[in-house]
Formats: sequence, C-alpha cells, structure tokens
Amino acid sequence: MKTNEDRLVKVSVLGEVSSPVMRYPYRISVKGEPMVLPGVGGIRYNVRVGDPAVGWMADHVEPGVSIKVSDVNANMALNILSCIGNEAIVVSGDAKGSKGVVTGKHGGIEHVIVDFTPDVLDKLVIGDKVLVKAYGVGLKILNLPEVRVMNIDPKLLKLMDLKIVEGFLEVPVTHLVPASIMGSGLGAVQTYSGDYDIQLFDEETVKKYHLEDLRLGDLVAIMNAEHTYGRIYRSGAVSIGVVVHTDCVMAGHGPGVTTIMTSGSGKIKPRIDPEANIAKLLNLRDDI
Repeated sequence: MKTNEDRLVKVSVLGEVSSPVMRYPYRISVKGEPMVLPGVGGIRYNVRVGDPAVGWMADHVEPGVSIKVSDVNANMALNILSCIGNEAIVVSGDAKGSKGVVTGKHGGIEHVIVDFTPDVLDKLVIGDKVLVKAYGVGLKILNLPEVRVMNIDPKLLKLMDLKIVEGFLEVPVTHLVPASIMGSGLGAVQTYSGDYDIQLFDEETVKKYHLEDLRLGDLVAIMNAEHTYGRIYRSGAVSIGVVVHTDCVMAGHGPGVTTIMTSGSGKIKPRIDPEANIAKLLNLRDDI
C-alpha cells in the first residue's frame, strides 16, 4: 500500500478541556421515560477508549477528555484538522507536559475526544489547554484511489493490518453494521468532523449483528453507506469508522462513529477481527 504521507502537513491546533453542559435535566427515552443522565463534555475518570460502548447509565458520553474552544472558526479547525491517532499535549495546569492521543470527534457538540492515562486525568481540570499535533488531512492511498481516507493519522493507518487483495482493501473490523440503522448525523454534507450514530433500538438487528458488545474504539464497517461527500445510503458502498461515544436513550441516537475511510464503489472488504480496536492498536492500555 502506497500513501502520500510524505506530502502531508503537521500543524498545531488548540483546545480546552470542556465542561459538561445541560440545557434541561431530562432526556426523553424511546419508551417515553424522562431520564437524568451524564452526557457530553468534561473529564470521564472511569470511561476510556476500549471500554464498552453499551450499557452505561449515560447518554452520548465521550471517553476520556473532551476539548473545544469558544471561537467557532478556531473550533472548526480543531475538529477538521485533528485526526484519530494524533498526539495531544497538555500545555497548561498541573498536568502540563502530559501526552495523550486523539480518539474521536463528536458532531453537534463539536468536541475532539482525547485519551489520557488515569494519572493524567486526575491532574486535569476544566479549562486546561490541550495542543493537538494535527496530522492526516489529505492522506491518500495512491494505489487504490477508489478508497477515500479521512480523520486518521498515518501512523494508525499503518497499524491496521490493511491488505490490498485483487483490487480491494481488506480492513479488520469488529462488527458489520447495516446502514439501515444509522441515525443522527445522517445527511451531513461532509465527514471530516463529527460522527453519526448506530441506533440500537431494534432487538432483532442488534442480536443479528452482535452489536450489544460494541466497545469504544472499535473499528466497524457500515455496509451500504458512502461518506465521500457526506453520509448517504448507497447500495454496495462500504464505510469504515471508529466508535467514539456511548449509546443513547433518545430516538435516532446510539454509539457514535467517526469515519476514517469510505468507498462508494465498494472497494473495501471488511474482515472480522475481535481485536480491531484503536486502544489495542495504539497501545493505550495494558488491561485489554
């Protein structure tokens, strides 16, 4: 596999550890229940990439640390230019100098999600500044142009055990996900930031595709989905993404997926591998 990594630009972007936000206490579940649950933002001390994406008493919780900035244009740059696998460095506060890794992007709230080890999490506070060495925008697989790559550090791409076989890119994934159950985020006009959600409300589909054991950080293949210029349904297309936040109780929502590659012509061939999780690939934890 040949890429244009030597032509990419590495650039700094800056975010701040964000506060959790709540507009109203209740989230209304698909069963009509008003529920009060932790949501987006802040520092999660006991939820990291590699942990289950399903079953928490939570809604849209992002593993590790969420960062953003108040300036809309600067935050767009943070979200577009940051890529999964990028190095992140704390540049203020008691944890200054500590390093982490970008593990996802969450649309709507427009957060970049960063993993740090537990000892660093204990030192961080809301408002601490985190610099991301953004690297990966513009990455291409030169000998398979039918596959569009996005949101991924070249280092992570190399660690994924990708293989070109008979004109197809074989990609290890933990799960296949039918495009028919994809929800919030569908129809976005670009996929260089944000995510879209796997709805888990149909028990038969969840059982058929074994989605009850999704983990944060899992690589998944969304079948019949194209993300070249936005998120659409297209027969035969395949898109690969990383699970970036937990499941949700609200209609149309579920574990979020940030896209890392797509092929509208179906030139991606998923290969099931239970170990295909970025926490393992990037050696972020010793316990998985």
